[in-house]
Amino acid sequence: MAVLEVKNLNLGFECEDSFKQALFDVSFELERGKMHALVGESGCGKTISAMSILKLLPKTAKITSGEILFEGADLPELSEKEMQKIRGAKIALIPQDPMTALNPLYTVGNQIMEVIETHRNGQSAFEKAVEALERVHIPCAKDRMKSYPHEFSGGMKQRAIIAMALACSAQILIADEPTTALDVTIQAQIMKLLNEIKPETAILLITHDLALVSENADFVSVMYAGRVVESAPAHNFFQNPNHPYSLALLSSLPAAGAAKLETICGQPPSIHQEISGCRFHPRCKKCMEICTKEIPPVYEVGKNHYSACFLNK
Repeated sequence: MAVLEVKNLNLGFECEDSFKQALFDVSFELERGKMHALVGESGCGKTISAMSILKLLPKTAKITSGEILFEGADLPELSEKEMQKIRGAKIALIPQDPMTALNPLYTVGNQIMEVIETHRNGQSAFEKAVEALERVHIPCAKDRMKSYPHEFSGGMKQRAIIAMALACSAQILIADEPTTALDVTIQAQIMKLLNEIKPETAILLITHDLALVSENADFVSVMYAGRVVESAPAHNFFQNPNHPYSLALLSSLPAAGAAKLETICGQPPSIHQEISGCRFHPRCKKCMEICTKEIPPVYEVGKNHYSACFLNK
């Protein structure tokens, strides 16, 4: 059963000249004990989709239609006061850059305790914070409570941020490129940690790294230019990718013995570019005339496997 459902989410930005749409009918679900990966190039709408869940949007952004359902409530309809009770306590965020996510003026312990004191009563905030740091394998957790962020390595900062989510037993964890700026060994440790906590939460993983997705995700949604163009269980997606964009992404991965890397010609469109039909058609090697004129519907191409491409017509 889904813990959170995003249904036909449409969002845009008030620009100087006019309103520009950035998300088009974005839909996906998060389930407890599962990791759902949002993948695609930079600027395709992954992060803004996740920030819509938390209502952490720029002032110029506006959700024009759609629903984000959590515990019987439509999150975009909630007030800021109501959202404050959800952020951190029920839906937690691992931001993109662990190096700047922590306040350098306060100890790591104080920052974790602040989250606990805001959302939880009962058990000592200090004890709960130490417990959370121990769960993310920070050595000498009690002593490390007194450390400032600059005394932590990049990997330890990322662990501390995850500890904040664990401290309040969040039901949903949004991990926005959690392995950015970390070396390969630390990346593996962070993903191992996320897999350890996965049984008790639903994880939304935002990443460019398809290798990371293949090893860890349960479900994959591929985004391009503000649309979900393909969604499938992870094993189905990697065995039978369907959408030309998905195929192009997978072909661009380094492979043993490959003489040359494949590339995707062109650049993803900005929100200022008006593109008729399928927004991928200017870069698609399989483009047909209908692709330039009409937006493709979503076709079911397998069990729980959907693709928005006229090749499935």
